[in-house]
Amino acid sequence: MSDIIGSNEMVLLSITTNMNSFATERRYPSNILISDLKAKLELITGASNETMDLQLLDTNHELVTKLDDNGRRLESYLSDNQSKVNIHVMDTNTRVGEFEDLSGVEKFELPQEDYQKRSDSVLAFKMANKLGRFGQTGQTAGAGDQSGDGLLECDINVGQRCEVCVKGAAKRRATVEFVGNTHFKTGIWIGVKYDEPLGKNDGSVDGRRYFQCPPKYGGFVRPIDCIIGDFPEIGCDSDDDVL
Repeated sequence: MSDIIGSNEMVLLSITTNMNSFATERRYPSNILISDLKAKLELITGASNETMDLQLLDTNHELVTKLDDNGRRLESYLSDNQSKVNIHVMDTNTRVGEFEDLSGVEKFELPQEDYQKRSDSVLAFKMANKLGRFGQTGQTAGAGDQSGDGLLECDINVGQRCEVCVKGAAKRRATVEFVGNTHFKTGIWIGVKYDEPLGKNDGSVDGRRYFQCPPKYGGFVRPIDCIIGDFPEIGCDSDDDVL
C-alpha cells in the first residue's frame, strides 16, 4: 500500500452492496477522505453513513482490507498507479435485497372503466388510428398475429357495447357477454349477444354454455373483429337503415 497523499488523480470505483445484486461505477479523486467517500456512497447505495462499512476487494472480489479510518484518504489504501478498485458497501441495518423486493410496495391500479376514458392511453391511440382490432378492414396489428390471440383480453369486458366487423360480412351491433378461452378453439374469444337474430347460437356451443341469450342472437368472434364503443342498440339511432 502507498501512503503518499496529495495527488488528485481520478479512481474508478466499482461499487457493490449487500442490499442489491448489481454494481455501480463512479469516479472519485484518489485523495478523497474516507468520510467524504461514505457521504457520497450514502446517496448512491442507500446505506447509512453511520452504519456503513467499506471493504476493498481484489479482482476476485476477495477482501483485501477494510476502509475503516474516516480520516485517511482513499489513495492510502491503494497500490501505486491503481486506477480501478472494487468497493463493497456493507450496512448491517439493511437486509439483503431490501431495495429490490417490491412485494410490499403498494401498486397503483387504474379501474378498466377509467382507463377506457383516458385520451392518452395505448387503447385510445389504437382506436384513433384504427390499429389492430379497431381497423375498419379487420386487419391484424402484425403479420404474426393473424388470429388476434395476442391482443390484451383486458381491453374488452363483459357488458360493453360493440360492433362486430368480420371481414367480408356486414357490421353487426352487439353486447359483450363473454371474454375468455373456449373448448372449441384455442385463444381468446368474445361471446356477444347481437341486437338482431343474426347469430348462430344461444350462447352455448356443443352443449357447453358460456352465456345466456335467445337462439340465433349469440355468436363468438375474435377480439380483432370486435370494436368497443358507445354503440346504441338497433332502433335507437338513425343508422339502422345501413346496418
